Amino acid sequence: MVPPGGRSARGLLERASQLAQALPALCSNSDLAVPSPFSFDPIGVVHSPFRERSSAPRQASVARDARGTIELFAGRGYEDALEGLDAWDYVWVIFVFHKNVEEGRGWKPKVLPPRSDAKRGLFATRSPHRPNPIGLSAVKIERVEGLFVHVRQLDVLDGSPVLDLKPYVAYADAYAEARAGWLETPDPVVAWEIAFAEPAAEQLEWLRANGIDLQGSIEATLALGPQPHAYRRIRPHGGGMRLALKEWRVDFVAESRRIVVTSIRTGYRAKQLASDAAPEVHRAFSARFPDPT
Repeated sequence: MVPPGGRSARGLLERASQLAQALPALCSNSDLAVPSPFSFDPIGVVHSPFRERSSAPRQASVARDARGTIELFAGRGYEDALEGLDAWDYVWVIFVFHKNVEEGRGWKPKVLPPRSDAKRGLFATRSPHRPNPIGLSAVKIERVEGLFVHVRQLDVLDGSPVLDLKPYVAYADAYAEARAGWLETPDPVVAWEIAFAEPAAEQLEWLRANGIDLQGSIEATLALGPQPHAYRRIRPHGGGMRLALKEWRVDFVAESRRIVVTSIRTGYRAKQLASDAAPEVHRAFSARFPDPT
C-alpha cells in the first residue's frame, strides 16, 4: 500500500534506518566514561497531514481534529505485537524529528519557549531541537487495522520514523499534583480570541485540500498575542500586522483581545514564483489567490 504522501513503506524504511543511525552519541559528565552510540531500527512511519513544520501543531492537545496513521513495517511480526492495542484510548508514539536530522539542525543549551519571556534550559522545555532528536507524543487511537494504527490528535510530521509504541496508562502516566516548573501558573499567557475572515477561511480550506494545514499553527501562535517574539515573527504590515510561518505569511488585525486573520500569502517573491525556485503548491496558491499589493 502506498501512503498518502506517495512514498512507499520500503523506501521510508531505508531512509528511517539511515536517520536512526544518525542519532548522536549519548553524553555524560566529562569524568565519566561515555557509552558507545546506539543504533535504533525504526518499526514504522507516520502518515500525517502535516508535511511542513510550520503546519504542525506544537502539542497534540491542540490538534484534536488532526487524523493520521502509523504504519508498521511488514515481515517483522508486528501484526501480533499490535494485538490488544485497540483496547487502549491513547498510545505514546516515540519518533525521530527527521526534518531536523535531514537539515542538520543542532541544539542549544538555552532556548526561548513560545510561552516564556526568558530563556530556559533545554531539558526544562519541550523544544524539538535536542541532542538526540527523539520526540514523544500521546495520540488517541481510533482503530487498528493490520499494520495500521489509525489515530487522531496527531501533531507529528508526515514521514517521521517511529521507534516504539507504548500504551498510555492513565494511573501511571498522569500526575495531577505534579509541579509544572516555570509553567506553574494555570497559563502564563491568557489566550487571545482568534477569528478568520471569509477570504482567509477560503484560503485555509484550499491549502488543506492541497496537503497543508496551517490553521492549528496560526491559532496556537496568535493565541499568545500580536507582540513579536522569538517564536512569533510578527511585524507591522499595511494597516495591520503580518505573521511569518516558514514560507507562509498571515495578515491579521488585533483589537482589544481579539485577532482577526484577514488573508494568507506565500512568502515567495514574484520572481521566484515565476520560476522553479518556488514549490508548486506556492505557485498554484498564488495563481488561485493573486496578491493585490
